Amino acid sequence: MIGLTNRPRTSDEVRAEIERRGKTIREVAQEIGVNERIVYEVLRGRFKGRRGQAHKAPVLLGLKDGIVE
Repeated sequence: MIGLTNRPRTSDEVRAEIERRGKTIREVAQEIGVNERIVYEVLRGRFKGRRGQAHKAPVLLGLKDGIVE
């Protein structure tokens, strides 16, 4: 999983990690089980990640600390 770190990352760090792994945003979205558009919006900073998939995406990508149940 991309987000397994000790501290929250920046969106630039997450994008660099996705690129380093040779994956697309679509592939990452499918891996973590969220809509591709949500991943794009979270990485752009347009979604704050408070509920639902908009919360799940930044937590699993390592952009914020949180719990996904």
